[in-house]
Amino acid sequence: MASEAEKEEETVCVTGANGFIGTWLVKTLLDNNYTSINATVFPGSDSSHLFALPGAGDANLRVFEADVLDSGAVSRAVEGCKGVFHVASPCTLEDPVDPEKELILPAVQGTLNVLEAAKRFGVRRVVVTSSISAIVPNPGWKGKVFDETSWTDLEYCKSRKKWYPVSKTLAEKAAWEFAEKHGVDVVAIHPATCLGPLMQPYLNASCAVLQQLLQGSKDTQEYHWLGAVPVKDVAKAQVLLFESPAASGRYLCTNGIYQFGDFAERVSKLFPEFPVHRFVFQSPLRFILWLAIILPHEKNGVTYSIK
Repeated sequence: MASEAEKEEETVCVTGANGFIGTWLVKTLLDNNYTSINATVFPGSDSSHLFALPGAGDANLRVFEADVLDSGAVSRAVEGCKGVFHVASPCTLEDPVDPEKELILPAVQGTLNVLEAAKRFGVRRVVVTSSISAIVPNPGWKGKVFDETSWTDLEYCKSRKKWYPVSKTLAEKAAWEFAEKHGVDVVAIHPATCLGPLMQPYLNASCAVLQQLLQGSKDTQEYHWLGAVPVKDVAKAQVLLFESPAASGRYLCTNGIYQFGDFAERVSKLFPEFPVHRFVFQSPLRFILWLAIILPHEKNGVTYSIK
């Protein structure tokens, strides 16, 4: 674990710092006595709420406007850092007009630009925020336990024009290939649907899923699974993965994996006053997912569980 002196002396970078997860991550770093944070935000986007976080100020939080496709801007933010939390990646519930340009290229090339900068400046570890969408959907895994070998079925997603899972899967695979080739220390975390208080001044995609359910949306899809996880726990897990020397590989951060209809049913019970649609499936699937940090040697790593 990082000592208090290391936290005070080392600079870390958070990409996409003004987003939902990014804001909570910056807050968690500040709460854990990190005193030098480089925060990248998309050029022109609002980052003022970051300075409203407890303990945030010009002395310990520096904002860099950096499109992840701009390798020079990314390098300026990463230079001098010992750790990088790569969170930035486009996510939208709207169907993209140009999936390659809007989702896939920024996710994949953006990740490679961050890793290239990390290699150039000798970053100790990069924590890549992947997604449960890089594990599911995959109808071929029906009836199996999901583990570190599980990947989303790209052809299935492409055939149904589900481009976000495609972008996250390709980005993570590119990250592992780069890490193996260049010896960069990468750890990946896969949050499920992140829910919790919004500290940014806009609604993000994962919270919009819940909002749409509460409004009575009937949109669903076969072989679509998701879990739910408090965003504050995702942020804590990201910091834990950076600080734990034994951490390696892929980590899922969720309370389980549920078919979408099962998730909607749980939401309807929690909020009976809202018109949540009940989805009916012939064979509802419920998976409890256990993912040790280093499979199968859980005792050698750190297991982060959501209760």
